[in-house]
Amino acid sequence: MSNFTISPSPHVHGGDSIEKNMYGVLIALVPTFIFSIVFFGLGAILVTLTSVVACLVFEYVIQKYLMKQRPTIWDGSAIITGVLLAFNLPSSLPLWIVVIGALVAIGIGKMSFGGLGNNIFNPALVGRVFLLISFPVQMTTWPIPNGFATADAVTGATPLALVKEAVKNGQAVGEALSSAGFSTGNLILGNMGGSLGEVAAIGLLLGFAYMLIRKIISWHIPVAIFATVIVFSGILNLADPAQFAGPVFHHLFSSSSASSSRVATMVVAPCSVRKASSRKPQLTEIQGSPELWAVWMSTSESPMYTAPSGWTSSSARARKTVSGAGLRATPWDSPMATSTRSPK
Repeated sequence: MSNFTISPSPHVHGGDSIEKNMYGVLIALVPTFIFSIVFFGLGAILVTLTSVVACLVFEYVIQKYLMKQRPTIWDGSAIITGVLLAFNLPSSLPLWIVVIGALVAIGIGKMSFGGLGNNIFNPALVGRVFLLISFPVQMTTWPIPNGFATADAVTGATPLALVKEAVKNGQAVGEALSSAGFSTGNLILGNMGGSLGEVAAIGLLLGFAYMLIRKIISWHIPVAIFATVIVFSGILNLADPAQFAGPVFHHLFSSSSASSSRVATMVVAPCSVRKASSRKPQLTEIQGSPELWAVWMSTSESPMYTAPSGWTSSSARARKTVSGAGLRATPWDSPMATSTRSPK
């Protein structure tokens, strides 16, 4: 009896990897980071750097010493968590609070669920919510953009806070925004108070376009969010323009651009999982017995097919069956093999 080798799934490789997608997302975040530095200066750099380093350190320590796993901090996921957390914070936030947010994001939002791909919430937003509840004053103090000016930061209201105040006082929304100097140009460029990563709509949209072109994400969820905001804010604005801001305002601020292009399209979110083509079904090998079970993982157009029970022949016969089904697989006796079994 000759031995044959069983190689692990997946057998169909699309060329993607965690590192490739993660660092692709980081590239998409660069325009937003540049705009945040232009408007918030050194504070943006310090908050972002502190958040990234803290996330890397906490993930390394948790994986190596608590979970007893090989650290995977350079796959890019911890760096993205650090950047996204920083993008949800004001530039004047004390750095020790940023470190606490990083600990909560990595330790509770990510690693407590098992790490990358298992967390049910976006880790950066878990950290932000914790900080907002724990430090509400610091988290809602928004410096007015002044770049690298050495003078003490001056705080001011964000456009959303002005809209809220205008509605409360019975003032027209458009009048309140224009009197405070919030023009459409300022909203597009990000020359206004707010979190680091939400102010510059143009930076967010550039990153969004990059991820679409590189096929890091699909368009479905972002477009659905954009359309939903347009429809409902448009209806309310048509009903009472004085009390409700229109779709342009909501897309240029209020974090809708950031949430639709960054948060909703993270790797563990549904938007990032692309549906397999029915013309190129994937082959999955199920181990655990001497038998080889070829499983055709179907799409909605095709049922699931399994090899007949009792199919226990050689690897050559397995390849023939797979070939007859129109599937393309890595040979079971390839160098990728991890286990060896003897056929019946």
